[in-house]
Amino acid sequence: MIPLRDINPTERFAIVTLLLVIANSMVFLYELTLGQSGGELFVSSYALIPAKLFSGTGLNDGSLPVAATIFTSMFLHGGVLHIAGNMLYLWIFGNNVEDDTGRLRFILFYLLCGTVAALTHALVNRTSIIPMIGASGAVSGVLGAYLLLYPRARVVTLVFFGFYIRTVEIPAIIVLGSWFVIQFLSALSTSSSGGGIAWYAHVGGFAAGLVLIGLFKRSDVSYGNGRRSHPL
Repeated sequence: MIPLRDINPTERFAIVTLLLVIANSMVFLYELTLGQSGGELFVSSYALIPAKLFSGTGLNDGSLPVAATIFTSMFLHGGVLHIAGNMLYLWIFGNNVEDDTGRLRFILFYLLCGTVAALTHALVNRTSIIPMIGASGAVSGVLGAYLLLYPRARVVTLVFFGFYIRTVEIPAIIVLGSWFVIQFLSALSTSSSGGGIAWYAHVGGFAAGLVLIGLFKRSDVSYGNGRRSHPL
């Protein structure tokens, strides 16, 4: 299943969500201009490397504080499909969460979910020297929040039946619930060597979103219904 859009309009334009999409896209385009060797050096300098985070060396490649890579790694991506998938999910589900938290609180919520996701991955892979990059952890937090706020919202989804493809409206609880189950089972069945997809980052970010949205949502927002009124 590939979600295409949700049938869940917002009352305010999601400027923060748009800016996050633009920022991630601009960083990725910059990566492409560096070529293969330059891009690899750029990624290694700003990615999160668990072994360095826990080694106490202080600096990443001699220039950036290792702790800062928890945040810089959220804006790096390893390929077109990587960034396209993350930005698609962020654009579809982020606008409603932003509407329900407010713009400033949405930024904090997004970054905090990404931080929890990165630390979850790092703790599971404490000795790994493989760089971890991507907005997946922060976006996972957005998905967790959306699931609690709008479980019955309809999501227009691309569904594959063998060679037959069609779009179907599916409740968010099924789209996002099945997504999380896949992430969780993949995390349990994957070696903690630190390679491949950072499944535990997805799990940690999603869990953070479920827990933290209660602290960041506006007082007029209720679980299962989202926002009913929109005070300034």
